[in-house]
Amino acid sequence: MNFSLRQRLNISRFAIHHPWLTINFWIAVSVAGLLAFSSLKYALFPDVTFPVIIIRASGNFETVVETETNLTSPIEQSILNLDSIESVASSTFPNQTVITSLFFAGDSLDNAENSIKKVLETVKLPPYSEIEILPYNLNESSAISYVLTSENLTVEEITTIATEKIIPPLESIEGILKINILGLESPDNEDISPSLIRFNGEEGLGIQVIKRGDGNTLEVVRDVEIAMTKLTPSLTDSDIEVNIAQTEATYIKEATQATIDTLVLAIILAIVIIFPFLGDIKATLITALAIPISLLGTFIVMAIGNFNLESITLLALALVIGIVVDDAIVDVENISRLIQAGETPKQAALKGSDEIGLTTSASTLTIVAVFLPVALTTGNVGQFFKPFGLTVSAAVIISLLVARTLSPVLAMLWLGKSQRGESLREGGEEEEKGRGKTGRQEYRQTGRQADRKTGRQGRFILNFESLGDRVLEKYRNLLIWSLSHRKIVLVIALTSFIVGIGLIPLIPQGFIPQLDRGEFNVIYTSQLPNIPIGGNVNQNSEEETPVNDDNSSSFGWLGEIRQNPDGFLLRRSRRVGDNIEASILEIPEVESTFNIVGFRGQPNKGKIYVKLRKDRQFSTAQVQNKIRENLPIIKGVSISVEDIKFVDTGDGKPFSFALQGENLTSLFETAIEVKPSLENSSGLTDLTVSPDLPDNIDNIITIERFNGVRSITFSANIAPGYVLGDLTTEVVNTISPLLPSDVNIFLGGDYGRMKEVARQFTIIFVLSIVFMLSLLWLLFGSLIEPLVVGFTLPLSIVGAMVALLITQSDFGMISLIGVIFLLGLLDKNALLLIDYAKQQRQKGMSREDAIILTGVTRLRPILMTTFSTILGMLPIALGWGVGAELRQPMAVAIIGGLITSTLLSLIIVPVFYCSIEDFWLKINIFGKKI
Repeated sequence: MNFSLRQRLNISRFAIHHPWLTINFWIAVSVAGLLAFSSLKYALFPDVTFPVIIIRASGNFETVVETETNLTSPIEQSILNLDSIESVASSTFPNQTVITSLFFAGDSLDNAENSIKKVLETVKLPPYSEIEILPYNLNESSAISYVLTSENLTVEEITTIATEKIIPPLESIEGILKINILGLESPDNEDISPSLIRFNGEEGLGIQVIKRGDGNTLEVVRDVEIAMTKLTPSLTDSDIEVNIAQTEATYIKEATQATIDTLVLAIILAIVIIFPFLGDIKATLITALAIPISLLGTFIVMAIGNFNLESITLLALALVIGIVVDDAIVDVENISRLIQAGETPKQAALKGSDEIGLTTSASTLTIVAVFLPVALTTGNVGQFFKPFGLTVSAAVIISLLVARTLSPVLAMLWLGKSQRGESLREGGEEEEKGRGKTGRQEYRQTGRQADRKTGRQGRFILNFESLGDRVLEKYRNLLIWSLSHRKIVLVIALTSFIVGIGLIPLIPQGFIPQLDRGEFNVIYTSQLPNIPIGGNVNQNSEEETPVNDDNSSSFGWLGEIRQNPDGFLLRRSRRVGDNIEASILEIPEVESTFNIVGFRGQPNKGKIYVKLRKDRQFSTAQVQNKIRENLPIIKGVSISVEDIKFVDTGDGKPFSFALQGENLTSLFETAIEVKPSLENSSGLTDLTVSPDLPDNIDNIITIERFNGVRSITFSANIAPGYVLGDLTTEVVNTISPLLPSDVNIFLGGDYGRMKEVARQFTIIFVLSIVFMLSLLWLLFGSLIEPLVVGFTLPLSIVGAMVALLITQSDFGMISLIGVIFLLGLLDKNALLLIDYAKQQRQKGMSREDAIILTGVTRLRPILMTTFSTILGMLPIALGWGVGAELRQPMAVAIIGGLITSTLLSLIIVPVFYCSIEDFWLKINIFGKKI
């Protein structure tokens, strides 16, 4: 028997001829998927290394400018020549400099350290210069922190017990890098930085567990909690109370569980919507099986790729729930329709898979083509989204294989004679007799019969069928009108695109949505006191102390600071922290506070971790505002209320920009002039300037540089009601007129990351379209399919933008993922219509009649796939569960885009098809082969 190319490439034929081999294969995949799922770990984000190398250099120089010229600049220039460097920041003081080199994510810490050592060997530094290299991985974070308190024991006595009983068993736990002891003002060990600890205002000793970069937070915390549970009785006997001060494990558990719950609900809704359309429990079950089997197959790929069940991959799984069932819907619906028309189950399976195979394969592979560039993206964005792109690609490929093999086999075995009534046999005979009739005549005789199911039970199904018939009739009439008024339809398409683009400026421009985590940090920094030179007491020394000291002498602190500077500054910062912590604990929504005085080894800096109650009535952002309003005003102290980020890169505030220039005087004068404008901005809170601006320009003691250029950095949090993109534009417009010609603006912080993400996603967007259209051209061997799909893509813009505008969701990184995902979804409807119309024309039907028959035949599967995807996205769009803010904008954009694109494509795709074909034939570029 001679088979066409379409039939020869149809893998369903092999599966249908070997049904039990096919079934057993997918059973094996399912079992392997369950085992793979059990091996996957839960995490907050992918296991990505963020190498940071800190270089401390010192020498014998009198001024900060000399130090910059002889130490900072030569070291910086050598490091900036490395290809793997993302950024280099430095702070220069008289006689010493600190240079922080941030490498691109994914590079190993050892490679980063070796690269730095190698380039430093080539740097010629002045005699007596000393260099210290400190490697640090940002992914080596605190997994859990405890505070030990006692009513009768001192901190030193608690330390002795902790060192003997707690530290040894914890250090032996797999995945732990080190155990930090916090709360010692004068530690004996040089590796321990002086610090003081408060928990809910009470003094204590901190035990901070630092996990390795490749350690799993949940596993480490689980093992630590088991160990601490065993130790608690003996500690209680020693009059020591153990308090969990801070851990990310709770949020990770809640966020991942909320996403899984959303996935389950999405699966249920996607299945529920299928049944009214198919009207048959067996057909619905066959279609529904595609979801769990596709996910199980995806888990195998995730296990092979060493991926975790974390925010990014769970986002990918949430994204594909609505589409992994699409191919199965189209296949089962087509086979079911042919069985009702009189075909035997096997004939229907073979014929149906031949008809629809190329279309479903092409549309699914285009989704892979869309997300392949996402997986290949470089830089930090690529490291995070490689698991995302590969997870989506794996899920849709496996769902295609399920739809092309298992679904037709089960349809052949389960959809038997129960669906083949006499009236449908007659309908099938009429269809055979109707060959050669016009599409309108064939629709009148067979269209409704082809779509009507017999043997359905229940009034709901009958009413739904009647409603479907009315919708089908109205759609057919609209389609006929559209084909006769093509210019009007094309104007509607162009108008919708223009409206969609015009709405973009009205949508809030953000980066990553603020999460309602129920936890955040309050960072406070005290100004360092001016130490008089030569014993002369500064007449303003009393004003340098922000809070009252216990010393009876106004200048008694001078001797103390010379004898024990760290201890003096720690106690000074402790009094500041006590005042701030007390004001925070007055807020009823606050459950606990964990105050570290001497944060990151800086005795004048502190961090208060604030945990909120679960039963609070206000969001995290609202509580933060209440705390800001309640904070005390302390002279010489800057206080910042900051969200907890996925990765702590040191710049906790979302809004940040730097003034840059080589003229120090001009740079600092401009910063002093700009600062009041920023302080008066209603959109900014907790403004800080680094380095501190001196009262006298001639007394500059700190020079900061970023990527080799002198810089002064302004950082702030964003006030409620403002979004990052719009606020940044407003600030730039305000301060630009104040800048001289030798000072420039460098936009950093989240806005800088947002611009980099936009640049990367623009490349992804272009590559995705090129890959998708090239794939369609290769599969169909003509240009009409790629051209129609290409012109159809903009139809989703208006819906996505309207949905984001109505919900006031940010147009940022997460919603961009949804827009890119729409590219892969939109071509499915177009291909379903075009390919079937071409098949009917090859049988001798005229173009218009073929399009009309195609419309009424393919309307139901198009609506089914659209509704299943929308309902799959609905639980995510509603924003249920912990971490929903991260997922919601993506689902909102997809739902809005799908609604408009589906409604418009049902009319506009046929019009595009006719118009492009007429234009192509008119210019006759490639003859009649299109």
